[in-house]
Amino acid sequence: MNKNSEELLSMRPIDIMVKLSVPAILGMIVIGLYPLMDGIFAGQILGQKEMTAVGIAMPFTYFNTGVSTLIGVGSASVLSRALGKRDRSTIDKIMANLSFWVILFSTIITIVGIVFCEKMLALVGASGDILNYASRYLRIIFIGSIFVNFTQAANMVMRGEGLMKRAMMIMGAGALINIVLDPILMISMGEYGVEGAAVATVTAQVIQGLVTIYYFKVKSETVKIRGIRNEQTISKEVFCVGVSAMLMQVLTIIQQSLLYSQAFKYGGDQAAAIMAVVLRVLSFSFIPIWGMSQGLQPAIGANYGAGNFDRVRSIFKVFTLGSFVLAGIFWIPSEILTKNVLMAFGIKEMTLAMGIPAFRMLYSVFILYGLMIMILTFFQSIGDGKTAGLLVMLRQIILFVPVIFLLPMLVGINGIWLTIPLVDLSVVVLSVFKYMKKSRNLA
Repeated sequence: MNKNSEELLSMRPIDIMVKLSVPAILGMIVIGLYPLMDGIFAGQILGQKEMTAVGIAMPFTYFNTGVSTLIGVGSASVLSRALGKRDRSTIDKIMANLSFWVILFSTIITIVGIVFCEKMLALVGASGDILNYASRYLRIIFIGSIFVNFTQAANMVMRGEGLMKRAMMIMGAGALINIVLDPILMISMGEYGVEGAAVATVTAQVIQGLVTIYYFKVKSETVKIRGIRNEQTISKEVFCVGVSAMLMQVLTIIQQSLLYSQAFKYGGDQAAAIMAVVLRVLSFSFIPIWGMSQGLQPAIGANYGAGNFDRVRSIFKVFTLGSFVLAGIFWIPSEILTKNVLMAFGIKEMTLAMGIPAFRMLYSVFILYGLMIMILTFFQSIGDGKTAGLLVMLRQIILFVPVIFLLPMLVGINGIWLTIPLVDLSVVVLSVFKYMKKSRNLA
């Protein structure tokens, strides 16, 4: 077992949080900047239609995010528990299995995505110029599927080993490349500026992928790529744990597609533009909390695998308190400076007047997101994919779908902005109950 793994079993919980979460949070913020900046650059350089188009295309990139999360979270959970048990045989199988599934799923996504992207976009209500711009952007994004999926999944394995700084450096470097290339290619490619935004993203993903392959082939001392094959002894466990994390990403496609569809129906292009901004800001704000959860995962997994259940509870409490502070850093300024946030994306005049109260409603319960994500990560880390999956399904589908259709029928367009906060508040309450019950039974 390496030094990082030993520290997970012995350091004070607050020291673990600082060591693992700070670099993960910083890295995830940098990563989150590039889709955020895509929207800002598109709004300021290209126009409101292009900004809306890129925003509408974004939910469909969650096919890739879902695959990488499924494989990455599942592999990281298996790895951290194997490190706790000192199970060398399992550790040696991690990357071969990861590579096999990344290649298989990425190939399917690339082919299906390129062929059907225009039809998928039309389903959410996109038409005319917005549909044209969105499909041009999305086809290029799907070309980079294999690179982004391998990089993100393998990066989660690094975090599962406790190597937060190295994971941050690789992902952060790619994000910075994307941010630098975005305005350059948008401007230089003229009428093909939307394609320029996509090319910037794919270029960064290719570079990240190559650097990650080099690390696991040459540099890594603990986890190495040893071929490409389906390791059946661990695949089932990887999928069992990772499916809840994947569902949270993939079901976002359905969730955001319905939000856009209802926005077009009840408020036209103006409401869709507001939705594009709010979802981008919400996603960016969520990313640092996701980064903190990446620090929690190896800490919980290693101590659970070693049978240190009191440390599991203590670590969870410290990370949860930290997540409230982190959520507040984004929640308070965004609720106060809503007008400035919307204007940064090129929102003006009547759309701005509609957008301010809409933003504040949709963003209202974000302060509780840290608690919800820490509980989900806890269940994923101990291998309880069933409970994590149930909570995700409730949030993304079971509760969300009826509310997004019924509430706007009752109160009009405000029902669209209130759907997410009402659903999320309900899931938070249930999540706390589930955690308390499980925590009492750890022995």
